[in-house]
Amino acid sequence: MGTAPLIELDSTRPGAVDGRRLRAVAFQDVRMAYLAEHRLARGRALVLGGGTGELPHGMARAGMDVTALDPSPAATRIAEAAAGDLAVVHRTARAEDSDVPPASFDLVYAADTFEITGDLDRVVELAARALRPGGALAYDTVNRTVPAKLVYLGAFQRLPWTRIMPPGRYASARLRRPSDVAAVLSRHGLHPEDVCGFKPASAIGLVKTVLSRRRGAIGDAEVAAMAGFVLDPDGPPVVTYLGHARKPA
Repeated sequence: MGTAPLIELDSTRPGAVDGRRLRAVAFQDVRMAYLAEHRLARGRALVLGGGTGELPHGMARAGMDVTALDPSPAATRIAEAAAGDLAVVHRTARAEDSDVPPASFDLVYAADTFEITGDLDRVVELAARALRPGGALAYDTVNRTVPAKLVYLGAFQRLPWTRIMPPGRYASARLRRPSDVAAVLSRHGLHPEDVCGFKPASAIGLVKTVLSRRRGAIGDAEVAAMAGFVLDPDGPPVVTYLGHARKPA
């Protein structure tokens, strides 16, 4: 049996498996498709949990003026180096401590945030404050279901042959049902408008993707095509889902 790979988030070390980046790469197409379908990709955008830049850079290529916050200084450095001449400003800051000017963004996208934060109320409060009247808060997150726990708490951070995240990255208490998220959004004056599940083309395909990346048979750039995540608006959000809510005009 081969040596287990180094599991390290926001890493530039050769051979490291960065599960956070793999997730961002795998989710990129469905995130952008959701924004396009609901006509949210316009104007000024704030990305919470911008990571190493996949989502904010995609939004900038779609014509948006983007500010991206991330709690990891390492992720911020990687994202800045990859940004080139895109209209993106990267800053190191937690979503719970966002100090952006109020009423200054048409869109706030919470990525890699709702399932990580222990204070969702604070995150949504600050996001709502940052939105202009009529603006939208978009997000994707992990449902609190048995299949979601098996994937995120088990396969992704415990099982030795499929692990891509460090222990404790995800916890059951931070996985939230759509109704729980909707209640927090409403509490801070945002009107929930949509929830949409998304999923890999097949569960077996996702496992094969993880195993291939762990053993170095594919690189990060090949993960999206192999995993094949697609929007699933007509099915229940079994593991992951997107949604958005609107600030009254």
